[in-house]
Amino acid sequence: MCLLLFAHGLEPDLPLVIAANRDEFHARPTAPAHWWREPRILAGQDQQAGGSWMGSTRGGRIAVVTNYRDPPSHREGAGSRGELVTLALQGRFDGADGRRELAARGGEYNSFNLVYGEASALWYYSDREGEVRRLPPGLYGLSNHVLETPWPKVTRGKALLRAWLDGPRRGDPEGLFALLADTRQPEPAELPDTGLSAEWERLLATLFIRSPRYGTRASTVVMDDARGQRLFAERAFNEAGETRQTRWFRFATR
Repeated sequence: MCLLLFAHGLEPDLPLVIAANRDEFHARPTAPAHWWREPRILAGQDQQAGGSWMGSTRGGRIAVVTNYRDPPSHREGAGSRGELVTLALQGRFDGADGRRELAARGGEYNSFNLVYGEASALWYYSDREGEVRRLPPGLYGLSNHVLETPWPKVTRGKALLRAWLDGPRRGDPEGLFALLADTRQPEPAELPDTGLSAEWERLLATLFIRSPRYGTRASTVVMDDARGQRLFAERAFNEAGETRQTRWFRFATR
């Protein structure tokens, strides 16, 4: 997952709204969002390493992981960061003991960010910061650096999410899918320098990434309402950036 935009605790009728893009090599085998048999979670699945990038439980838990982009620090043989999503959804990182476990095992993986919890309480951890912290109500953006790093795609994504919350498409999941499909290219001077070539920095700078080898594989939208109902929707794309399928899941979280 390479772009996560979310608002929690801001709107009484929409206590949690998430719009996220998963960017990955098209050759990496992936299963679409579905209810797993074990653990009992709703998530897509990385069929190479077995974990996930984003998932939910029927009880209202949510977890999302993004990689921290720093090519020189990458270690072959490190644990799969997708495991963190399944552990968070099982409650392994709940409470003071769970938060200590998360911080203690952060070094087992290549650098990452993890957002997890429920609409009423979201937590954030990055191994680059080394501290698990509860997020106050707000509107947030996260890509492949630490939370709220003002990369152009994060800043633009947050503005688009704010416009959706305030505009005529409020409550319409297709409006969230539309903002996630944004391909506006920032100016070269605005691009971050993360150790990649200028060509790759340009490719990765848009909200929606389209290229034959690497790109946005799926967009995911989550909306909780005041009645405790959750919408979890995933739209998958092919190498040309065309929609392959959209899966819709609606269920009560309480």
